[in-house]
Amino acid sequence: MRELTHFFNAGFGWVCRKCESELSIADDSQHSRLLREGEAEGKNPRLSNVALAKWADESRTTLECPRCGVSERVGKQ
Repeated sequence: MRELTHFFNAGFGWVCRKCESELSIADDSQHSRLLREGEAEGKNPRLSNVALAKWADESRTTLECPRCGVSERVGKQ
């Protein structure tokens, strides 16, 4: 897999580089993620990482960031 310009693979999914950078600067909490989030018991749980990309198409060739809207083709070029 080639290196992507706008996304990186964090081991659990693709993350938007720009949003991850902005969110890490804004997050000044010293507590672990477990203490900040707890368990998702509601019907609409919030993702711990809002910069986590989603597939923009059924064929899974384009990633899209739900936060900033940037997209990038992942397929072999």
